[in-house]
Amino acid sequence: MTTSRDLLRQSAVLISAILALVGSFIGSGAAGGTPIQNASGGALAADATPIAPGGPAFAIWTPIYAGLVLYAIWQFLPKQKADARQRRLGYPIAASLLLNAAWILSVQFDLLWLSVPVIVLLLAVLVWAFLIILRTRPRTLVETVLVDGTMGLYLGWVCVATAANITAVLVAAGFDGFGLAADAWGVVVIAVAGIVGVLLAVAGHGRLTPTLALCWGLAWVAFARLTGDPLSTPTAITAIVAVVVVVAVTVVLRIRAPRR
Repeated sequence: MTTSRDLLRQSAVLISAILALVGSFIGSGAAGGTPIQNASGGALAADATPIAPGGPAFAIWTPIYAGLVLYAIWQFLPKQKADARQRRLGYPIAASLLLNAAWILSVQFDLLWLSVPVIVLLLAVLVWAFLIILRTRPRTLVETVLVDGTMGLYLGWVCVATAANITAVLVAAGFDGFGLAADAWGVVVIAVAGIVGVLLAVAGHGRLTPTLALCWGLAWVAFARLTGDPLSTPTAITAIVAVVVVVAVTVVLRIRAPRR
């Protein structure tokens, strides 16, 4: 049975998707804003820190945004209005879209420090949505792709983005690493990202999209550290090892899943 709350939820998702899409155009520089890599004094550029992914890594936002916009339209269809799964997922997804736009604005207005709590909150919301996805089942292939697939990519990428964002803010603030070399910090942070990837694979019983997005980001970190400034072979090697380990764990879990 549908209620007015369902229409409110659907509208919230659609409006949030529109705002996030507008924010993405601003963040890309297409709407007159400063491209993210150039905003805030270039603190988030590919050569700003040893953890920054190479520029092409950000192409992953194309399928993520496409999936989110299509989801916002799809969830407005009559069959989804009273769907129990969408009732649980609607507001977390809407919140993630608004936080995404807020993150872009914080960087555009040179409030780099504000980007950290925003992206951490975004990560928490995406984990919340991921847990809901794990506890419920999609009814159709379309739902599997639009909901499970898109949110998996979103979560996996934001895990890498959070590590890169926090590192960028610390470097911009003059953090000296407590005397440890940049290479050492690069290895530590990438190793933690790899552990997070393994935990996501285990929690998701080998779901592919979180692994794909997280490993995509780590692979571009490795590429950037081997081919451009700041060069960091230890960080690059750690990123490559992390990718291999996360992919291997995911594959093993995928193979075991049917038996379970």
